[in-house]
Amino acid sequence: MSIKISFTASQRPEAQEALQRLSRQYGQYSEEEAEVIVALGGDGSMLNAMRRRFDDRKPVYGMNRGTVGFLMNDYVEDKLVERLNRAEKAMLVPLRMVATDVHGEHFERLAINEVSLFRETAQSAKLRIRVDGNERMSELTCDGIMVATPAGSTAYNLSAHGPILPIGANLLALTPVSAFRPRRWRGALLRHDARVEFEIVEPNRRPVSAAADNQEVRDIAKVIVTEDRSKPLTMLFDPGHALDERILREQFSF
Repeated sequence: MSIKISFTASQRPEAQEALQRLSRQYGQYSEEEAEVIVALGGDGSMLNAMRRRFDDRKPVYGMNRGTVGFLMNDYVEDKLVERLNRAEKAMLVPLRMVATDVHGEHFERLAINEVSLFRETAQSAKLRIRVDGNERMSELTCDGIMVATPAGSTAYNLSAHGPILPIGANLLALTPVSAFRPRRWRGALLRHDARVEFEIVEPNRRPVSAAADNQEVRDIAKVIVTEDRSKPLTMLFDPGHALDERILREQFSF
């Protein structure tokens, strides 16, 4: 069964070459006409392709033509239509970040992997943390902190020694980055529907930025993070290489 495919690629030479070869072999439709989006590149290309799907919710299938390809399938040119027809689905629910800067301006962004906060200067960040309206930490001194989805738990969250979350676990990882006080705090596991609020202590003296994946807002005073179940996304994986299996394998790597 034929499928209308829209290929999208990063600027890497190998991704651009693959774009030309696959477009000639399978045809190239616009993203509006296509039934499935095929992203060529690394995980950054996959995330960019996924972000454009918040409204139309078309499935995205990635093939690795970049450096980091945890979210990607192997690059194979033959029998692509058959692979798409047999692909397994992974449903992802993004996070909604509502950030307020020191001037009172509000910014809303969606994140597939994580919402993160980072200090902007040599001064450590000082954060107050509330979960579902209850204060859980009056002051955390750190380089930063993040709320990661299961799909994002193997990305920057893992580098910061956060837990790996299986897809479908209905959990979020709250992970500090270089916590200074309290030094022994390693983060928390939260329900997927938790409302997490960060208040910046001394935001003018200790400026902090916030990012929904790679969408940054600087000089923030407060950030609220919630799950947005109205914007589900679908990723496609070859049988036996689905995202939940990759995450499980990652937990046993060393």
